[in-house]
Amino acid sequence: MVQKTIISFEEKLGSNEISLLRERLISDNSGTGGDSVIKENRMVNLKVTMPGNHSDGRSYRSAILMFHGLNERSWQKYEPWAEYLSLYTDVPVVLFPISFHIDRSPRDWSDPRKMQPLVREEIEKNIFAGNVNENLTFANYALSSRIKRNPVRFYIAGRETIYNVCQFMSDVANGVYPLFDKECMFNIFSYSIGSLLSQVLLMSNPGGFFKQSRLFMFCGGSLFAQMNGNSRMIMDKISFERLHQFYRNDFLKLYNCGLLGEDIVPEAFVAHIEKSVLKSKRDKFYKENHDRIRVVALTGDKVIPADGIRAALGPSWKSLLKEIDFPFGYSHEIPFPQDGKGDRNQITRSFRKVFSSAARFLKH
Repeated sequence: MVQKTIISFEEKLGSNEISLLRERLISDNSGTGGDSVIKENRMVNLKVTMPGNHSDGRSYRSAILMFHGLNERSWQKYEPWAEYLSLYTDVPVVLFPISFHIDRSPRDWSDPRKMQPLVREEIEKNIFAGNVNENLTFANYALSSRIKRNPVRFYIAGRETIYNVCQFMSDVANGVYPLFDKECMFNIFSYSIGSLLSQVLLMSNPGGFFKQSRLFMFCGGSLFAQMNGNSRMIMDKISFERLHQFYRNDFLKLYNCGLLGEDIVPEAFVAHIEKSVLKSKRDKFYKENHDRIRVVALTGDKVIPADGIRAALGPSWKSLLKEIDFPFGYSHEIPFPQDGKGDRNQITRSFRKVFSSAARFLKH
């Protein structure tokens, strides 16, 4: 059994910097405040799963941050993951939402009744224009439309989340949360696009918070150029192609012009866009940190393919990456099906195979 609690978090660190970045790079923010005035994104409830034996009020000296995938609107898929990790590592797991995801976005974005009419309108526009757009659904409309209008939002959301994580870590060091010792060390479990966030965190190490942290990535860790977010649950085809083209071209120009910030965070992100960019720095990072990073990839994963992960990890991939295949139908978005179609025992064994490996690695 586990226990659960909530930590109230209000964004402060980096708030002005993010607002300025939006004003500079997102044209549809002009005169309105745009993304910066969405209150749900600034006031956050961090869910924490704790071991069931937490009854003495002790402060933990180690814990785990969990990062999710792109376009998630609920923690439902991840709660069993957090429970398993907490039970078998005997430490708290903090489920940390990425900017504008989970409950950091307006409810309308995940309301089928609000989104479906917009989807129909978009489909009609595409038909009239002679465009073929795959995988546009009410579930991905909000993200797809926002990215289509300005794909730089993808980077800014990640950058904002890094500020949030650093504020949380600083608060822990200052004794704001009694659950955690002031010297608590946080390891990371990440999935899908959350792995890109965690790779940037470890490589840039903002605030020096992640110098010794361990990272376990599941279905994540690919170079951006080899990801495929064209999915009914993630992003429609036209929006993903726009995103893909932008980060392999225009975004690199913004980076080279120094418009993304003066610290190492932009560099760490750019190093994970495609194979030829900052390759030596990326290879050096994974070589020097091979003892504190592990990755599990799925053979049937079409969104984050194992080849893209190998390309990101460089020559060190053989010691970092384990590729497996489940004996049942699965996908990147739903690695452990709950629809009753797969063999329940096989699914349970596969789940335990992945998460027992993660628990052993993150327990140290």
